[in-house]
Amino acid sequence: MTVRATGRWRGIAAVALFFVAVGLLTDRPATLLVGVVGAGVAAYPRLSGPPTVDVDVERRVGDSRPARGEPVTVTTRVTNTGDDTLADCRVLDGVPPMLSVTSGSPRHAAVLRPGETTAFSYAVEADAGRHQFDPATVLARDITGAHEVETTVTAGTEIRCADAVPDVPVRDQPDGHAGRLVTDEGGSGIEFHSVREYRPGDPIGRIDSKRWARTGELTTVEFREERPTSVLLVVDARAPAYRAAADGRPNAVAHSITGVEQLLASLSERRDAVGLAAFGREPCFEAPDVGTDHEETLYRLLGTHPAFDSNPPAGLSGGSDAPALDRQVTRLRKRLDRDAQVVVLSPLTDEPIVAAVRTLAAAGHAVTVISPDVTADGSLGERLAARERALRLRALRGADLPVVDWDPSTPLGTVLLEPRRWSA
Repeated sequence: MTVRATGRWRGIAAVALFFVAVGLLTDRPATLLVGVVGAGVAAYPRLSGPPTVDVDVERRVGDSRPARGEPVTVTTRVTNTGDDTLADCRVLDGVPPMLSVTSGSPRHAAVLRPGETTAFSYAVEADAGRHQFDPATVLARDITGAHEVETTVTAGTEIRCADAVPDVPVRDQPDGHAGRLVTDEGGSGIEFHSVREYRPGDPIGRIDSKRWARTGELTTVEFREERPTSVLLVVDARAPAYRAAADGRPNAVAHSITGVEQLLASLSERRDAVGLAAFGREPCFEAPDVGTDHEETLYRLLGTHPAFDSNPPAGLSGGSDAPALDRQVTRLRKRLDRDAQVVVLSPLTDEPIVAAVRTLAAAGHAVTVISPDVTADGSLGERLAARERALRLRALRGADLPVVDWDPSTPLGTVLLEPRRWSA
């Protein structure tokens, strides 16, 4: 909660003092009286303090699981649970950065007496992914407007818009394993692998009954064993990645988080082991695993961990963060199993992230890059940035690393269905 003075009456105080001085110097009672009255008006706000703000926010959505592009109505109710009247209460709802407001407004103002409730509605357009609403910002001023109190109130609302990602870009490992595919090792599976001598304890169902009937020899049938993919989804959330095509448009980190949510849904349906990590202001790592509880943990990290904040870090500097990124990559390599695949989501805005991707690939991991394109072609600088990004894509592909060139205006699932868009 932040309390501050608005300085609204500062000019009146100066004018009042001027009239008092003129009235005294010229011996004019009327002028002096005007100055005294003005001074009294200017002093009045100092006798009152800032309002006490105790409010509850309740947010309801028309459909929490809409289809992509479908309008969703959001209704927000604000209740004054305190004992003071909020003479000037203003609310800014925490619309997720990837949802655009199509009608109405997430801003609202009202006078709230103790126990009273005000409500307002607006509509957003559903986009793919899991969208957690930010806390609502409430700003209240006292009756004089001299003091204001700003606070945030969490309502815990989300919209989950499913968007199929039918072709997740998992790759062959150096040992031949790729996704939930057959391996060259015998075990339990569905595809015939070999026949071996029977061993005590082998399942009866895997005994070759035909050979036993024909030769009297007990043998056991082996099938090619299936293994789940182990995939780590990594978001480039460093300061240089918070780039947008234009002011007011979602930045690349917000697009990357949306992409992670879609990939996570598809990989979980395939029962693959999925993990989550981030490069940026505060490193995050959750090892690949399976299960509903683990999936909820990953979604919770996406919604609450500071590494996945859709707002850029404060105090951005123009210096290189290559040393910090190198340290984060080194820690990641030490914690990640060698056979885990890595999918990096990054706008590829600089060379350090390219070096980080190549380092992970050199460590034996099958690495794929999904790169949301947030470049523009307006100014000379924007065209230069787009050209530099194209060269980074070419360099990675030249090193036999698949890179998905993703225009965020196209659903990720559609892009992944076109092999030419992400082949090495």
